[in-house]
Amino acid sequence: MTASAGAQLQLSLFGEPEASPQPVAHGQSAAPPVPQASPDAPVMAPPAAHRAPGSSGLSPAEFHHPQADRQIRLKEHLVAYALKRGRRRSIGFVVGVEGLSVSAPRWVSLGDIEAALVEKSGWILKKLREQQERAQRLQAARVDWRDGTSIPFLGETVIVVLDARTTGAVLNTDAEALPGVPRLTLHIGLPHTATPEQIRDAVQSWLQRQARRVFEERCRLFTQRLGVRYTRLSLSSAQTRWGSASADGSIRLNWRLIHFALHTVDYVVAHELAHLREMNHSPRFWDVVRSVLPDFERARGGLKDDMLPVFE
Repeated sequence: MTASAGAQLQLSLFGEPEASPQPVAHGQSAAPPVPQASPDAPVMAPPAAHRAPGSSGLSPAEFHHPQADRQIRLKEHLVAYALKRGRRRSIGFVVGVEGLSVSAPRWVSLGDIEAALVEKSGWILKKLREQQERAQRLQAARVDWRDGTSIPFLGETVIVVLDARTTGAVLNTDAEALPGVPRLTLHIGLPHTATPEQIRDAVQSWLQRQARRVFEERCRLFTQRLGVRYTRLSLSSAQTRWGSASADGSIRLNWRLIHFALHTVDYVVAHELAHLREMNHSPRFWDVVRSVLPDFERARGGLKDDMLPVFE
């Protein structure tokens, strides 16, 4: 893929084209379409096959949508769902953070709707369980902004210490820390009466400064190894992208990468700089990345699997 001079080309970190807006809200999953007499096409392709929750090894569970007005037992699980009637020609399911929502034509009977739910019960239960587990992970990742809280920094745990004697923020290292005990403490120049918002803002500001310092250092290293030159580095706070490259040599990197270990940061940096040689995701592009990071797949997997701390 080529780009005209000065035109900005945004490239996905995982080799996928920029997605067009979808009718499914962020954090939700749309079910495969239920066969109907109408010619409606599916909104999304069916998900990959998985063992359906309820088939074995799972105790009965209950899932309740806050606006639920109907309920059904799918296998041994109770699912209370929100039903919406409208001018449509097929039955649609959406599993979001709140639970299961069902949209159906006005003329479809409740019996037909329940039959469709039973038919797609494996998919529905799997998605409900995934959303439940995701909510639990998000809750566990939520930072309690207080003295002694911890945050990940370059793959290590940092303990936040409120220390009014400190000016700004200072990272201390205990080289003699016992195994399993965090060796890094971040002393923030705030009193113990500081609000959670003040602590969060101070820590986030420090993390962003560290991100720029580390990213600039790694960019200098990999531009030499790749034989490329970038024109500008900027930080982003994008929700869905770790980095992007432009045809004019501009690089954008998400500051939240500073939570990951250095080899993961290096993968994103090398990925974006490699686009300055191959502005595409062809085999040649991946050969360029592999030339400086032979095991880049390992770092790439960490970006998909690891849960970032929730700052709100």
